[in-house]
Amino acid sequence: MAKLEDGSEKGLKGHFKEDFSHRERIGLAPRAGHVDRHAPYQRIATEEAWTFPALVKAQVEYLESGDAPDDDSLKMAGMFSKMPSLQEMLQDLGDLRISHMDELGIDRQLLLLTAPGVQVVKPGDGTALSREANDIAAEACRNHPDRFSACAAFDPRDVAGSVKEIERAMGELKLNGAVLNSHFQGHYIDEQDYWPILEVLEAMDAALYIHPTAPFNAPHYEDRGFFGALAGFPHDVWLHTMGIIFSGAFDRFPKLRLVIGHMGECLPLHLYRFDWMQGNADGRSHLRGGTQPKLKHPVSHYFKNNIWITTSGVGWEPAIKFCQDVLGPERVLYAMDYPYQQSYDEVAAYDRMDMDDKVKKMLMEDNARSVFRITG
Repeated sequence: MAKLEDGSEKGLKGHFKEDFSHRERIGLAPRAGHVDRHAPYQRIATEEAWTFPALVKAQVEYLESGDAPDDDSLKMAGMFSKMPSLQEMLQDLGDLRISHMDELGIDRQLLLLTAPGVQVVKPGDGTALSREANDIAAEACRNHPDRFSACAAFDPRDVAGSVKEIERAMGELKLNGAVLNSHFQGHYIDEQDYWPILEVLEAMDAALYIHPTAPFNAPHYEDRGFFGALAGFPHDVWLHTMGIIFSGAFDRFPKLRLVIGHMGECLPLHLYRFDWMQGNADGRSHLRGGTQPKLKHPVSHYFKNNIWITTSGVGWEPAIKFCQDVLGPERVLYAMDYPYQQSYDEVAAYDRMDMDDKVKKMLMEDNARSVFRITG
């Protein structure tokens, strides 16, 4: 297997040079393999990141202005801005990205504006940047209709602007859903002030993908090296997802579709315990300022009716099969997490998985088409 400059294995690590972790064949890492170039399914990767220069500039300028809140998500944007190979991959929606897709065996990417997105820039600037983002993404989809689909960006701090932009993105631009990079300065979309956004998502038949970001104002994560994927990222989406459930949002918007990545941030593993302990928060009068509702269903009901998960970053057969068994094979979608996690060997591992042919095609292609209304 070819090596990168830092000595790590290209089949495991891909092209992201500033990733500080060596990817070697230890532990549960996939063994070297070959991607099936004649697979009986297309590979639609559903958590694939991108950004654009004006957004990076706005993030960095706000971070350096001294006026920004102490937000680790915004600090993360500043860190990412100093990684040239990462920025090159994130900002390319043409030949470079497609060449990597071809190398890795990916037929189509669902483009998600990368964390922390528009929701950390100077207040008042996010909606204009989300419009620019959605125009760029729509153009990429028009230029490469067989390779790209995209989710719409929006700035939840501007509720009215978000509603209008989601309507435009799903209507005029024909995008395939919406993406929220989890919290926005410590706020979450389960708070009722933001429910008009959930209402328009349901009305426009737009799935909402909640992508991780750094936890808000949480130095205890950073001090331990858990700022990102080891803990901070999954914990923040865990909080966001459970907040939406216990807010009663799915009872109010029963057709709302929510998608979360990284094997559901481990939430499916706890469904038994969530149902058992539901009474700790369900309808408790002292929570949410005295407005905590009583849910109509067990927590597990919402995972089996309103929530889908993707496999981004967890190409591990036992975990995937467990989630297919517990949630249903129609609720688990393939994702790579380009460019943060890219692995030729991991794609080959999916091809080798001992799985019914129909279920494998659902995982790699059909579920993505259904949830995100992808055609072509």
